[in-house]
Amino acid sequence: MKNIYKPSGLALHNPPPAFAKPRLTWFSASRAAPWAVPVAVALLWWIASHRHWMSAQILPTPELVLQAARELLGGELWKQLGISLVRLAWGLLAGIASGLALGAWLGFSRRAERLVLPTFSALAQVPTLAWIPLFMLFFGIGELLKLVVLIKAIIVPVTLHTLVGVRDAQPRLREAAAVLRLPRHLLVWRLILPAALPSFLTGVRLALAQGWTSLLAVELLASSEGIGYLMVQARQLFMLDIVFVCILVIGLVGAIMDRGIQALDRHLLHWPQQAAGEFRRSTRGQGLERLQPWLLPAGLLALWQAASHFEWVDPAILASPLSVVLALWHGALDGSLPGALLASLQRTLAGLLLGGALGFLLGLALGLLRPAERLLGPSFAALRQVAIFAWVPLLTAWFGLGETAKVVFVGLAAFFPLLLATQRGIASLPPQLAEAARALRLTPAQRLRRLVLPGAAPSVFAGIRLALIYAWLGTIGAEYFMPSDGGIGSLMIGAQQLFRMDQVGAGMLLVGLTGALLAALGHRIEARATRWRHA
Repeated sequence: MKNIYKPSGLALHNPPPAFAKPRLTWFSASRAAPWAVPVAVALLWWIASHRHWMSAQILPTPELVLQAARELLGGELWKQLGISLVRLAWGLLAGIASGLALGAWLGFSRRAERLVLPTFSALAQVPTLAWIPLFMLFFGIGELLKLVVLIKAIIVPVTLHTLVGVRDAQPRLREAAAVLRLPRHLLVWRLILPAALPSFLTGVRLALAQGWTSLLAVELLASSEGIGYLMVQARQLFMLDIVFVCILVIGLVGAIMDRGIQALDRHLLHWPQQAAGEFRRSTRGQGLERLQPWLLPAGLLALWQAASHFEWVDPAILASPLSVVLALWHGALDGSLPGALLASLQRTLAGLLLGGALGFLLGLALGLLRPAERLLGPSFAALRQVAIFAWVPLLTAWFGLGETAKVVFVGLAAFFPLLLATQRGIASLPPQLAEAARALRLTPAQRLRRLVLPGAAPSVFAGIRLALIYAWLGTIGAEYFMPSDGGIGSLMIGAQQLFRMDQVGAGMLLVGLTGALLAALGHRIEARATRWRHA
């Protein structure tokens, strides 16, 4: 990472001193810097726990955590982790295979894309968390529930990225294949698949993270086995030493999976960028083509209504579309749905302000100051590997089940997108800006205001857009795991427990629409704030 405030001059080009001791001292200091924060935190933890600044039930001593780790490594931890990893493996196998087939089909066929993609995208707007109450009634709380949740979380990124890779690579590759007179199987094997592979692997990497996070969420909510269940059980017994060990293991597994897919990416891809990629703009169809995107939703709604009307499925489990619309209407009239939605949006905004502000400030510090990046960067990178829902048992033990815990959880969800976006935006600034600042003799404050922030604005506002989406998802998760009197997530869980599937459906519809609106709002804010890029 380049420091744009690095002073220039002849001194930078002078040879280093002949003696080697200062260089060794600097080298040792730079190698030791990433360990300074973990060591300081461990020391503070040791002092706080031994001097009883917090209750031993809330903050166990490091010795107790090490003892718990030794005991768990004797067998119980491997058993529960193995169960979770087997679930994840089956979900990845089914989700990636389904996403690859669906994405390739949509990418090869324009008609299939027009017919299926709008409906698929609309369903994908409803986050995996919002489907869990419905899936629990359909599939119970056994292994099938975990598999279905995993497939839902994994199939979306794999399908969309495979679609983009196959679709956008085709035009020029088909021309090349026609010139070379390649048969269809060689066109697919030698041209289309290599061109689509980078995008597909990006989708798999996202699917790994989303699948691991979704699995932990469903294990925390409804499971009697797995590492998520182990954390819930330990939290209920106030055995936070076990919770600490599980958080560490979850972070290590996440890091290993991420490094593994990166290594696979480097091994398989031998070219610097996607071959012959070309973006194909969507064109408006004419005549019947304009109706094609509506055919599948209409057919699914008709099938749904018929299944409910003729009781092909128990009406207590599958409410009709009409009953969902009526529940939405009655909820709007009596104020229950608007009140719940408003409470959730207030938590989203509070968490976004808390986590987003901290993420922006720390990202600014890491991007501008190389010592801060060496000191804090590795610690934040390690914390980012811990799936967000792994923090739920710890946060509920420290902050209870009230508003504070919910806002902190939502803030944590919004923190990392802005931190990473701000740091990367500043790190990617061209070195010519530093030369311009020196030529204009700008003060550090002027450099920040006139050069750094405008230059990093596209990345920062892209981070705000992601933080807005993650804050909304974090709000729904917080309301699932920390029951309260208000919030759309709490309303859906309560309706699911009462078998009010019409209310569950109305809540899912609101969650999906709100998420789509927030994403559109974030995109519009990003476009307006950086409109100078399009001038």
